[in-house]
Amino acid sequence: MTDLSAFPITAKWPAKHPDRLQLYSLPTPNGVKISIMLEETGLPYEPHLVRFDSNDQLSAEFVSLNPNNKIPAIIDPNGPDGKPLPLFESGAILIYLASKTGQFMPEDTAGRYEMLQWVMFQMGGIGPMFGQLGFFHKFAGKEYEDKRPRDRYVAESKRLLGVLEKQLADRAWIMGDAYTIADIATFPWVRNLVGFYEAGDLVGFADFPNVKRALDAFVARPAVVRGLNIPKRD
Repeated sequence: MTDLSAFPITAKWPAKHPDRLQLYSLPTPNGVKISIMLEETGLPYEPHLVRFDSNDQLSAEFVSLNPNNKIPAIIDPNGPDGKPLPLFESGAILIYLASKTGQFMPEDTAGRYEMLQWVMFQMGGIGPMFGQLGFFHKFAGKEYEDKRPRDRYVAESKRLLGVLEKQLADRAWIMGDAYTIADIATFPWVRNLVGFYEAGDLVGFADFPNVKRALDAFVARPAVVRGLNIPKRD
């Protein structure tokens, strides 16, 4: 049996199945990227809930795996050369899992780099900007009388949706007919923007019909339905 005791995080979240990939996460847009990817690939894994309400992400055990104290993070007991691999950052984990399984990534080199640019587009643009809009629209920022910060992120979110709308104008998914990790990275954030953040009207989501079409197709996938609720909240 695989021994993961060298990883301090397993003291707080013991592995019942140490031979399986260990996922430390929460069902947020970044977190569900990985649970969805794991459900899509069929890799065996064991999810562990990292509770923000009790600051699990700040615990010494979690920080030992991710010094940036953000979810998600993984330990793959069957990493390169058969050695356990600890990994954090959702984009890096998606790329790793796609490479490991040979799924949801173009086979040709040019196609892989084209896809990776869209993963980076999500990581550097959609995630941070939609997240800031959520803060200023739904959370503490809504109390600010000065609406210029909120409006800045509204404008940038609209611009990013416009980029995505143009890319999806003549294709089913971001890369074309093939569903890839670019979609797995992007659509949890679009879903969160119009759902949890309740910002659909604010950004004029009705003006982006191709994005809506792709989002609807995304959330209808069985693996997505499952992954959106993993790890289960107590």
